[in-house]
Amino acid sequence: MLHGFGTTAAGHLEMGGCDALDLARAFGTPLHVLDEGQMRASLRAYREALAAHYPAPSRPVFASKALCVVATCQVAHQEGFGIDVVSMGEIHTARLAGVPAADMIFHGSNKTPEELRYALREGVGRIVVDNFYELELLDEITREMECDAEVLLRLTPGIEPHTHKAIITGGVDSKFGFGILGGDAEQAVRRALELPRVRLRGLHSHIGSQILEVEPFVLAAEAMMDFAGRMKEQAGLTLAELNLGGGLGIRYTEEHQPPEVATLVHALGEIVVARARRYGIALPTLMLEPGRSIVGEAGVTLYTMGAVKAIPGVRTYVSVDGGMYENPRTALYDARYTAVVASRPNAPATQTVAIAGRCCESGDVLIWEASLPAVKPGEILAVFSTGAYNYSMAGNYNRYPRPAMVMVREGVPRVVVERETLDDLVRKDVPLPA
Repeated sequence: MLHGFGTTAAGHLEMGGCDALDLARAFGTPLHVLDEGQMRASLRAYREALAAHYPAPSRPVFASKALCVVATCQVAHQEGFGIDVVSMGEIHTARLAGVPAADMIFHGSNKTPEELRYALREGVGRIVVDNFYELELLDEITREMECDAEVLLRLTPGIEPHTHKAIITGGVDSKFGFGILGGDAEQAVRRALELPRVRLRGLHSHIGSQILEVEPFVLAAEAMMDFAGRMKEQAGLTLAELNLGGGLGIRYTEEHQPPEVATLVHALGEIVVARARRYGIALPTLMLEPGRSIVGEAGVTLYTMGAVKAIPGVRTYVSVDGGMYENPRTALYDARYTAVVASRPNAPATQTVAIAGRCCESGDVLIWEASLPAVKPGEILAVFSTGAYNYSMAGNYNRYPRPAMVMVREGVPRVVVERETLDDLVRKDVPLPA
């Protein structure tokens, strides 16, 4: 069955040794389920691949934006990963997880003065500078605070991989980073080297997300090393660290066939080693920042099916008790998913239906073409590959409470995020005077 999940003796969907129907009964639906064992296996795949295929120090970093809760940060750090953070909220979450600030890398395309001061006070290990405004702001703040900032410069190498336009981040037309092709990257290096309290440690790039081919990553690595070689010669840059970001895709449907982690890491390691030799550069510490490929396939969302509406000659809608408020990806960029009926996941499909959410939007459809057996209200639907950018992008549209999340391992479920209550929804509301 897709995604490596099995079945119980009763023929029900099994995740981390737990029966999906038991989880739905015990914790309610919608319910986000994360297989801890699968998450740890993905973390170890990166760590072991870097150790095997790169002959110098390396550091895997978990892109927590994919699923930033205390438990995922704990697991990632236990497996030897640093944590990629993009806000004070993510820094705070990682700190609650016991992650030292020195093991964090702080991203963001418009960091505020408040955020930069917070990161510096906390002792965040690296700040990834995204633009000239931030570079000058860091100069001002580090002088004011009388502290140093260890930074990487985020560059856009002009690579546009085959993925949805909303998640391409390394092309020429991007809100992120300093462009190599337009000359901004060179100017940023020269300026950073002039600033007395800004310590330029290296370079960063991230070309996009849900990438299913090795070639775009290789092209980006070549561009980054070629740039580093030029900057060593022209500006005296010492490349101590090279962060090549994340972006490896996962299996949402059977059509998606991402390369193995080891294949990707081997290809990147070869490029960095060869280019370093060509330009006489000492091998930098190599960093990668996977997120989706760590938690994506480890996640499954369980829903209770409700109304079934057949429109002859058009389509059949099967409604569930979740929707775009807890998974906006389909509405945002036409994401595709695979689903099964949890009580009979291996039953042959006899119909194609649309899985509709319960928000007051015509576009609130989680899966437009789901292949399922005949279903009836009250059955549990399991949607695969929902670990990344589902809960982390959830909101409270229509004032629906966000779901609970349980982490499962060896037959033991643990609540890692409690289900929101109605009181949670109004906790920050301030009524007008009577």
